Amino acid sequence: MWVLRKARAGWRALTSMGTALVLLFLLALGAVPGAMLPQRSLNESKVDGYLRENPVLGKIFDRLQLFDVFSSFWFTAIYALLFISLVGCLTPRIVEHIRSMRAAPVPVPRNLARLPRHAELVVAGTPGQVAGRIAGELKGWRRVTRDADGLRVTRDADGLRVTRDDGGVLEISAEKGYLREFGNIVFHFSLLGLLAAVAVGKLFGYEGNVIVIADGGPGMCSASPAAFDSFRAGNSVDGTSLYPICVRVKNFQAEYLPNGQATSFASDIDYQAGADLVTGTWRPYRLEVNHPLRVGGDRVYLQGHGYAPTFTVTFPGGQQRTRTVQFSPDNLQTLLSSGTVRFDPPAGMYPEKELRRHQIAITGLFAPTKELDGTLLSSSYPALNDPAVAVDIYRGDAGLDTGRPQSLFSLDPRLIEQKRLTKVKRVNLAEGEQVTLDDGTVVRFDGATPFVNLQVSHDPGQLWVLVFAMTMMGGLVVSLVVRRRRVWARIGPGSSGQERSDRGVSPSGTVDVELGGLARTDNSGWGEELDRLARRLSEAEGSGS
Repeated sequence: MWVLRKARAGWRALTSMGTALVLLFLLALGAVPGAMLPQRSLNESKVDGYLRENPVLGKIFDRLQLFDVFSSFWFTAIYALLFISLVGCLTPRIVEHIRSMRAAPVPVPRNLARLPRHAELVVAGTPGQVAGRIAGELKGWRRVTRDADGLRVTRDADGLRVTRDDGGVLEISAEKGYLREFGNIVFHFSLLGLLAAVAVGKLFGYEGNVIVIADGGPGMCSASPAAFDSFRAGNSVDGTSLYPICVRVKNFQAEYLPNGQATSFASDIDYQAGADLVTGTWRPYRLEVNHPLRVGGDRVYLQGHGYAPTFTVTFPGGQQRTRTVQFSPDNLQTLLSSGTVRFDPPAGMYPEKELRRHQIAITGLFAPTKELDGTLLSSSYPALNDPAVAVDIYRGDAGLDTGRPQSLFSLDPRLIEQKRLTKVKRVNLAEGEQVTLDDGTVVRFDGATPFVNLQVSHDPGQLWVLVFAMTMMGGLVVSLVVRRRRVWARIGPGSSGQERSDRGVSPSGTVDVELGGLARTDNSGWGEELDRLARRLSEAEGSGS
């Protein structure tokens, strides 16, 4: 029994609105590191760079999963608790709103004169006739008519039918603005649906990033996680059922302001998907920022770009090797980039045991528009106007074919420390220039080709997130704009007396009408609806108040 009481108390605390608001604040607070720090799911190389630059703080952040915020255990726990809290908090509120929307208008208060809006009239006719006129003026209102004993006479959404007309007192209760409660219900349901759709997207979605050289080459195919440079899968995705899409990039165009700021990116691509993979049909598409390719439930985004320098190495025997490898942009304003290119000597040129001692590694900087300060190379503009490189050339064991993971953009410093790699030249090269090493090997810089960073994203809950977000905003607007208001009318036989006779109204042919009005929320206002009702009753019968 004690455990049950504690469980009930914990459930009430978890499902309170205050707890939901606290969890919502914690969720927003927990998302801040995800915006301030690099995330592995977006750019693992930036995370590695941060760890190198901040070894102590970076190790602490890594243990706290601050580089994987949105997949961390603590963020998932907050999200799950928020969802449970909102379900437990909003479900009874939704039931309350449904009951309120279905409820009949409340009976007429005993003292209508105390209401914010009040009017008294003397109208010609019987109580039933006057009640019918009031009903005609209150079309679209939910109404209930009761007799003097409080017994319900009619409740009709389209009009008022009076079943008793014996000259007794009739009371009319009318209410309008039930759409406000409907808006509240839609808002709460949509909020729950939004959270569920986001959770579905995280469970069954995936996201992969890959760099593709924009030279019309073979491109990439997304049939396996191995096709991506980085891949983030949902908890229910094992990577065996990815939708196959093949993309080859023909070119890349960018426009820049004079200060180097980019104004637009675009790339012409060819793609295959579905039956096209069987027939070998390639379909053209112009890929632009915020205009992804949508096919098979997947979206292909143009995320970024850079340059891939091309080097040709002519070995002493005359054999040539040419490689085009992407460099990592270090300065996004000028696209000054850094990277490494590795070459294996041709087979048979050296004895097998000596092959590793004759590998060539080229590492350094690339500038799309060179700017020299003495021999120091930098870039003055991101467009490919005057490409140049400043590189160190190494000979020895570059780490090729060892099976050990290594950075694409830098050399393993242990190879240099162990003297397995030896620097043989440092040189600046413009496009088409070359340098000859001490053993006769020639290294030539052939220029550069743009590359694009493509992101293939699959989120089955994305459409529902949009739908629920729109319905949530619609429900919120309705609940804020629509006014919930009430009108009551008490209709009784006309009073006899000299005062009434002096007005020219026969006491036997009139009824006393007392009107009252109230808005259920203080800020919703009341307007002139009650005054208009009183005015029309007076004008219709020519009576006075």
